[in-house]
Amino acid sequence: MALRIPKAELPAELREDLIKQLGSVPEPNEVLWINPKLAEANQEFSARVGTWDAADASLKTFAHMAVAAQIGCSWCLDINYFAALNQKLDLTKASQVPRWRESEVFTSLEREVMEYAEAMTNTPPTVTDELSESLLGRLGPAALVEITVYIGFANLAARCKTAHGITSQGYSDACEIPLAARPGTSGIASTA
Repeated sequence: MALRIPKAELPAELREDLIKQLGSVPEPNEVLWINPKLAEANQEFSARVGTWDAADASLKTFAHMAVAAQIGCSWCLDINYFAALNQKLDLTKASQVPRWRESEVFTSLEREVMEYAEAMTNTPPTVTDELSESLLGRLGPAALVEITVYIGFANLAARCKTAHGITSQGYSDACEIPLAARPGTSGIASTA
């Protein structure tokens, strides 16, 4: 897949900061910079999302990856696997998110959060009262609200990147465990 939107030249300071932080400039930043006001608002919101702490970081990362695998956003899987490495999350679990239903490495709570992420991602959403009630009891209201908005943000990010033709940039290549392919797909979850 090729980019469907041209890249814009980033301001030098932003470009340098991204290279220091990630080793390269992420294509989504270059694409969004076509509209600088939008790009700046997106960066601000993304930064704020990263500061939320009512829900466990691994649950949010796994939820984001479940959304990305379902939508087919290889870029999102790639960067979230890289983030899992840098956040010192369980890489074996992170590598198995695209096949979480078949994998035996996840806790029942992690499975329920990924089920919730997929249910929110379905069109139309298929979240049930029972699933919400269970997560409310297990996480509490603040964490459930946070996970829900985080999954909504993951959907926004994954759908926009996919629509723009943005694919993996190889961030997960720095990780030791290869990301599993989602069952029944032709490599949608692949970061390659």
